[in-house]
Amino acid sequence: MRIEGSVALVTGANRGIGLAFAHALLARGATRVYAGVRRPEDFTVPGLEPLRLDVTDHDQVAAAARTASDATIVVNNAGIQAGPGLLEGSLDGARRELEVNYLGTWAVSRAFAPVLAANGGGALVNMLSVASWRSTERFPGYAASKSAQWSLTNAFRVALREQGTLVVGVHVGWVDTDATARVDEPKTDPAEVAEQAMDAIARDESEVLVDDTARRVRAALSGPLDLLYPVP
Repeated sequence: MRIEGSVALVTGANRGIGLAFAHALLARGATRVYAGVRRPEDFTVPGLEPLRLDVTDHDQVAAAARTASDATIVVNNAGIQAGPGLLEGSLDGARRELEVNYLGTWAVSRAFAPVLAANGGGALVNMLSVASWRSTERFPGYAASKSAQWSLTNAFRVALREQGTLVVGVHVGWVDTDATARVDEPKTDPAEVAEQAMDAIARDESEVLVDDTARRVRAALSGPLDLLYPVP
């Protein structure tokens, strides 16, 4: 679909990948970009229209769908990593991950599906991860929420096909954001994630494998289990 002339909503747009998505949409010619943020009074990025949106608050999700009723592109980027390790720690963080990453994406997608349909189909973009396919003992709750989000993305892809909505899943390894500041691994620039997602929208492609890690893990899904989880 054409990004030029589109109207977009990006959740979790206050920083990191979400802000990169918002900037990329403007650079590609979107006429309006709603920035879904928890505190719009503190958001002053030029060119973006702040919109109060906590994806776990169903009243705010419904209000966002009414305000952004002209949206043709919706980017589900809002996400957190808050859970415990596999063998210790409270499960409250894991529940929060599911609420934001999985159920929040579901709530926003469901609210905006009729909006996209009314505006010609458009595109629904879900920011996923290689954690959708490969878990670790350090972040099991996060990986579970991303796996659920990937399944949800596939369900929406089938459900919204008839109304002409392109559903895009974006997968990547480590990204250089505040959340990964302490991670000593190669990282992708958020702008690169956004640019590849823009290319996919423009080419009507349903899946984006941003980096070598995403491509390698995706390919391993069709092989033996030890490709995903090598034995030391």
